[in-house]
Amino acid sequence: MNTLPASSSPATAPHTQEDRPLSGAAHPDHPLHWTLYGCEMVATATLMICGVISVAVLTAPQGAVGAFLAPHPIIQIALCGLFFGLSGTVAAMTPFGRVSGAHVNPSVSLAFALSGKLGWVDLCGYVIAQMVGACLGTWLLACAAVLFPSWGHLVTTAGYAATVPAPHVAIMWPLMTELVLTALLILMLYGLAGHPRFKELTPWAGGLFFLLLNPVSAWLSGNSSNLARSFAPALFSGQWTSFWIYAIGPFVGASLSVLAIRMRLFGHLEVEEARLVNFGHHGRVPSLFHPMRRHAERQEAKIQGKEG
Repeated sequence: MNTLPASSSPATAPHTQEDRPLSGAAHPDHPLHWTLYGCEMVATATLMICGVISVAVLTAPQGAVGAFLAPHPIIQIALCGLFFGLSGTVAAMTPFGRVSGAHVNPSVSLAFALSGKLGWVDLCGYVIAQMVGACLGTWLLACAAVLFPSWGHLVTTAGYAATVPAPHVAIMWPLMTELVLTALLILMLYGLAGHPRFKELTPWAGGLFFLLLNPVSAWLSGNSSNLARSFAPALFSGQWTSFWIYAIGPFVGASLSVLAIRMRLFGHLEVEEARLVNFGHHGRVPSLFHPMRRHAERQEAKIQGKEG
């Protein structure tokens, strides 16, 4: 097997015999990775199911929890951020999230692509999978709303957790909120994923991140930072007010954060591969039924044995 020079990076080196799409080195004969896209779709659907349920339970005044929290809006909105963030953790810990890396967010996938850890063909596949997965998860909740009217009242009152800009401020403020929020999110994820001691915490960090920031800025934009997460609720609730900010703000914020990382404004931050959950696959596509580290290490040992 051909090996790469020590100075070459997966994103810029010549084609190798291996297919490592999540290290930016997809095999030229395999430009599409349907297993990754399918798993990312299911992981994003999981994010939306858990996230929308949590927001509906926490905010709908017809429910016992929503009624109890209504006099305490700061606590209520903080808990919404916590549980929606932890919904990403649930998605990451499913077998599907372990395979795809559980980006569940076009902004995160864009950041990986700009960093050379995800090819542009795979970026398109991930974004499409995330949009479809978000709509699939929200559609399942809409079907449940028809079957169970009590749940239907909760989820429709919550607007399927739609994100809507504040109506009484200039649109620039919600736009900048989405930009800054996404930039901070990417910097946090890179800071954790790129640190050997902290990378295992990466999928858990979203809950704390939104717990702290939701009370500060959710009233301005809803704190999305995720086009797919905003698109599906808008589709089912019909709330499209200034929706464009949820595309432009997060994408610009992700791009600026990667630029800052490349300029080393925050020190040396570099991720090994385009995964929030890193189990040592070195950019390869693991089996859905064996997505754990031990399986990846056995495969790595086999490869090293052949090279030796």
